[in-house]
This record gives sequence, structure tokens and C-alpha cells, in this order.
Amino acid sequence: MGSLQPSSKAAHQITDGYCIYIDTLLDGPVPAERTATGNPFIYPTREAAERQIAEDVVHRIHEFLSGERDFEDAMTVEEYVMEVDVQPDGTTVDADGNYFGKDNW
Repeated sequence: MGSLQPSSKAAHQITDGYCIYIDTLLDGPVPAERTATGNPFIYPTREAAERQIAEDVVHRIHEFLSGERDFEDAMTVEEYVMEVDVQPDGTTVDADGNYFGKDNW
């Protein structure tokens, strides 16, 4: 996602990462997970984020099978993976220019 990186020395500290996103009615697309410090949780690869979504789906299916969740809820996958630029402070900027950090969500 190099187009979002500034041209300063700090650009060398910006890395690519992946977040699991969900669309919300109020705020639109937002990262679905946070770290203990409040920043978006970053996965090092797209596959790692996709695997987390798959594990969550399997967990929901198990909840359906044990009677804890209804079928539609268990089978609906609303999460998706977005590539993000990770700033040195752990905040992120996605391809749409949305900035997420501990102070703004």
C-alpha cells in the first residue's frame, strides 16, 4: 500500500499489515479487534487474518451445534480482511484513507 506512506524518514518505519474489518451502521468499515493499548490488532499476513476469521466461524458453528447460537448467526460471515499501513505508534491507515488508533474509535 505504498501510496499512503509519507515521504519523510518515518516512511521507513511504516509497515504493511492486515486487519479484520467489519462494516458498522454508524461508522462504516472499522477494524474488528483492538490490542490492549487500543490500537487495531495487526496480522502479519493476509492468510493469518483469514485463518482467524475461519477459526471464529468454526467456533460459531460449534455454538450453533450446542444450542448456544441460531443457524443464521452461526453461518453469517461479516468480517473481511483489509491491508493497512501500520504507523510506528501502532495506528493504521487503510486503502480508503481511514485512520484508526487508540484515540479515534
